[in-house]
Amino acid sequence: MKSSKSRRALAFDFGASSGRAMLGEISGDKIILQEIHRFSNDPVKICGTLYWDVLRLFYEIRQGLIKAKLAGGFDSVGIDTWGVDFGLLDDEGRLIENPVHYRDSRTAGMIEESFKHIPRQRFYDITGNQFMELNTVFQLLSIVKQRPHIFDRAQTMLLMPDLFNYLLTGVKSTEYTIASTTQLLDAKNKTWSEEIVQALGIPGRLLTQIAQSGTVIGKISQELCEELDIPPADVIAVASHDTQSAVVAIPSQEKDFVFLSCGTWSLMGTELDAPLINDKSSEYNITNEGGAGNKTTFLKNIIGLWLIQESRRQWQREGTDYSYAKLEELALSARPFESFIDPDAPDFVSPGNIPQRVREFCRRTNQAVPESVGEIMRCIYQSLAMKYRYSLEQIESCTEKTYPAIHVVGGGVKDRLLCQMTADACGRQVIAGPIEATVLGNIAVQLMASGEISGLTEARRLIANSEKATIYQPQEFEAWNKAYKRFKNIVKSN
Repeated sequence: MKSSKSRRALAFDFGASSGRAMLGEISGDKIILQEIHRFSNDPVKICGTLYWDVLRLFYEIRQGLIKAKLAGGFDSVGIDTWGVDFGLLDDEGRLIENPVHYRDSRTAGMIEESFKHIPRQRFYDITGNQFMELNTVFQLLSIVKQRPHIFDRAQTMLLMPDLFNYLLTGVKSTEYTIASTTQLLDAKNKTWSEEIVQALGIPGRLLTQIAQSGTVIGKISQELCEELDIPPADVIAVASHDTQSAVVAIPSQEKDFVFLSCGTWSLMGTELDAPLINDKSSEYNITNEGGAGNKTTFLKNIIGLWLIQESRRQWQREGTDYSYAKLEELALSARPFESFIDPDAPDFVSPGNIPQRVREFCRRTNQAVPESVGEIMRCIYQSLAMKYRYSLEQIESCTEKTYPAIHVVGGGVKDRLLCQMTADACGRQVIAGPIEATVLGNIAVQLMASGEISGLTEARRLIANSEKATIYQPQEFEAWNKAYKRFKNIVKSN
């Protein structure tokens, strides 16, 4: 630590369903957190398009700034969000329309369309990114093909955390980790790929200068400070993709570790010094994403707790409001290994009746069809745990390393059943915690930028001291191992 008086960092963490503002500072040998504001993040569907309510979200940022001042003040602000989504600004810096949600259907068929302009292998060799229809590049390609007039007005594209930073400071900039979610970034050179931009007809003027994690973007604008009666604090580009903020907070002192950041999405991966792009990583469709400290995160994107969250919403629509604890209890009461889904099948991406889609998937793949709530939940839980093992095997095959433990961080830490099933399915120790990994990582990068923390090693040591981990040991690996062969066959044939 560089100073006797610790700075107070204000972190805004936006997830796909909620957001919060938390203050953090170093106290002794820990980072202590104080939640000051929490709010829902509710997409809105209008005329067939699913949008993020960005104006409402910026209102919540303003409320968080006011509450942070009342809670004792702050020295800096950092914002992290989900990846890939963006806003478009006109030549006067005004938002053209609300950002479109990554689950919107506009990107259907865009991966195949892109291959008409650039070969798949060349595309992967440049970006090292997992092909997913929701990626920024395919959203932009959908505009090229379906709404080209939008680009007549658009001058700048800002990804979600960069858009919020712009609304705070007036500065247009793109942070490195969030840029790496777009599938427009040259992974090795860490610059925008002119080859991809030109091949797909995307206007290059949309792309701004890339800033490394920990860069001070600017200060909160004078206008906003006067309106809210707040100080002109630094706005810092943290590891602004929420996954990368979570990776900063992995409480490992080992160089080689594997993590599972578990929330609406599950992201399983490891941290490398450089991108790993070869025929095997391409075959497995593994992504190379930029990380804090100039690192590369080698990971798989897996549909995660969304399956449970959206199923619960469906049952609420049908008139029954199950708690998550009750859903876990019902899952435990059902017979194991009766049926599986591939969590990443296209069936489960869009909002809607997930329980019915689970039944249809099982029927289509000639399995026992889960009917009760417990049977459906059991199917989802065990399928997630099996998909984690499937992804872990691919990561280990590419890195030629074996990881004896899995660090689980994020909201999934609270799901004890999923943590135990993950240990059982993978045959590995699961180290669960911290729950607030994303916020801790956000705050740690702010404190690294100010010199309060020397780097990633010290940040992870402080975070390891800040929250006690829960350990899960494999208990039924043989039974899971036997069932895993069936799961693999279902995934490969789907």
